Amino acid sequence: MPTYLSPGVYVEEVEAGARPIEGVGTAVAAFVGFAARGPFNTPTLVSNWAQFTQVFGDFVPDCYLAQSVYGYFLNGGSNCYVVRIGGERAKGNGQLPAGGAQAALGGYKITARELGAPEITVEVADVPGDNQPDDRFTLLVKQNGKVVETHTVSTKRTKEHIVAVVQEKSSLITVEETAGAGVAKVEKGSVTLKEVVAADPSPVPRKIAADDYVGDVSDRTGFGGLEAIDEITMVAVPDLMSSYQRGAITLESVKAVQLAMIAHCELMGDRIAVLDTPPSLNPQQVKDWRLNGAGYDSKYAALYYPWIKVFDPASNDHAFIPPSGHMSGVWARTDATRGVHKAPANEVVRGAVALETQLTKAEQELLNPIGVNCVRSFPGRGIRVWGARTLSSDPAWRYLNVRRLFNYLEESILDGTQWVVFEPNDDALWARIRRTISAFLVTEWRKGALFGLTPDEAFYVKCDRETNPAESIDLGQVICEVGIAPVKPAEFVVFRLAQISGGTSLVNE
Repeated sequence: MPTYLSPGVYVEEVEAGARPIEGVGTAVAAFVGFAARGPFNTPTLVSNWAQFTQVFGDFVPDCYLAQSVYGYFLNGGSNCYVVRIGGERAKGNGQLPAGGAQAALGGYKITARELGAPEITVEVADVPGDNQPDDRFTLLVKQNGKVVETHTVSTKRTKEHIVAVVQEKSSLITVEETAGAGVAKVEKGSVTLKEVVAADPSPVPRKIAADDYVGDVSDRTGFGGLEAIDEITMVAVPDLMSSYQRGAITLESVKAVQLAMIAHCELMGDRIAVLDTPPSLNPQQVKDWRLNGAGYDSKYAALYYPWIKVFDPASNDHAFIPPSGHMSGVWARTDATRGVHKAPANEVVRGAVALETQLTKAEQELLNPIGVNCVRSFPGRGIRVWGARTLSSDPAWRYLNVRRLFNYLEESILDGTQWVVFEPNDDALWARIRRTISAFLVTEWRKGALFGLTPDEAFYVKCDRETNPAESIDLGQVICEVGIAPVKPAEFVVFRLAQISGGTSLVNE
């Protein structure tokens, strides 16, 4: 308590009651793939389709990123992060990205090292001193009118050759010799680098490898760079299948990337990998691939089949695409309308006009038990998601909504109890923790997220002397046990009908 040294009236502010826990977001997707333009390997927040086209361009033939993001927003998605891969960092690619700033200068092509850099001007000036040879000159690199790099270079193939010097010392530009017979002298002058379309305008790299999708967290490349963004709850890589269709990667590489997606989600602990099956597979082939080729076992992954047909503006025709983007949008729509506890199934897939495979009930019976979530067409009811399972073999984590509900509750409790750190570790603190978490879980129970007629049936919160013995207190630990009874979906609805004799009373007299 404060110490008062003079008479008077004082006002003190004290904390009363439990601190509220605010639920975290549950539907923020991340997409990795190819785009017409935009930054490479930079997770970029996009909130609507107009923002996506402004940054990454429109639909691209034989690529699925734009179609997937469009399907995500169409089905109810809001925010998402987009990672464009390819470019100069793609293994063995060697093509310049579209939109690179370039200019020609005396038989040389000058190119900015980075996309979207401030305006760069390159000027040729004389080397200070008398009697300098014609082949030597000074290369001034300017940004916004100020000289930021000065290089003394030569057109002769010595250690001062312009290409070698700039490659070694410049952090802003690269130089490539374009004159066939070499350059004897470069006239004085200056050029400003301007955005141009690369010689090969295709956004699809000539070569791609599994590592380009996986990336690296330290370099912030691929979906490895998504580790730095906490709010992401689902990850999809639709262009993995476009690379497979073109023969750029093998089916084994597809498996390697999807395993890396699952490992990424398990490491983060708060997101789900939305996986696609390879194209043009019948139900039996999907079963064989699932059991033998892709024997994934994870509560942090969901797999969807078959591909869906949508209108493709890039070809002005309809095309089959992987369903992961549209499924992510269905998840977001279900979260917004019903809550994360509702299984994202029995929902119409907006934008889908047909399916690559028209599944029957018997065919789904092959796939549902092994965790393949089917998309089916029903007469008069449209195309709907007809499965809500994870790829886990553990019955406790069989259902997708259960895993996502726990992700939501865990993240919300984690964020909402940061105030506990460094508080006095005593009975008063334990009581405040119990009140805080219980108040949050009661709210979720009232929403229908937890199973039970009363809060006592739906959950328990235990934080007392039993969970916090003296040994734990000495280690600076506060242990709180929380038990939750999640609501599970009515996956199999059974009506038992019995024939009774006419006029028979069912009431005991």
